[in-house]
Amino acid sequence: MKVAFVSFFMLISMITFSQKNISKTFETFANEVNIYTAGLDNLVIENSDTNFIEVFLYAESYDEQLIKIENNDKLVNIKFDFEGTETREVIFRKFITKRLQRAHAVVKVPKNKKVYIFGENVDIASKSIENNLAIYIENGIVKLNEINANTILKLYSGNVYASIKNTNLHLTTKSGNIKIDGILQEKGFQRTSKNASHQFKVTTIKGNIFLSKD
Repeated sequence: MKVAFVSFFMLISMITFSQKNISKTFETFANEVNIYTAGLDNLVIENSDTNFIEVFLYAESYDEQLIKIENNDKLVNIKFDFEGTETREVIFRKFITKRLQRAHAVVKVPKNKKVYIFGENVDIASKSIENNLAIYIENGIVKLNEINANTILKLYSGNVYASIKNTNLHLTTKSGNIKIDGILQEKGFQRTSKNASHQFKVTTIKGNIFLSKD
């Protein structure tokens, strides 16, 4: 019984200390924010309630992880760096999928900034941000929720989800599907209106695009 209790305590301790969370909060006068997702499995982008940019990083599989900020009057670069030993499980899974770093980040940005996201294999979620947004990735699941500003998305493969209202659409996929409210559309779909308040452009080779008007 004592051995079982000690084993259980060690398991809980390992789980607790493997969760490594760090954050940075800063103010900037720059109008552009670049986010580089190398090393991340998931990124969530949302609007900040203040004039500060807030960055939260959650990583399990490395001894050390850093948020690197480059801040000047014109732009901000946000990058992530991981140091230390990866677990055998992560190394094995990366060999197969090149994913599962077990690291994700949340970035909160004031509404008056333009946001650019760059990456390879990463899933991205936007909580209906009101920033002009451009995303350039290789592969991933991109959930944008409601489109509230001009948005550009380019990816090789993956799935794209968004809710659209008063939005001009320019959607292109070579071998994927485009569906709006469940209805299949042409590979190159466009819809424009003079009354639209913003633009949504998606270009992909193998990706699927699923939109709703709700």
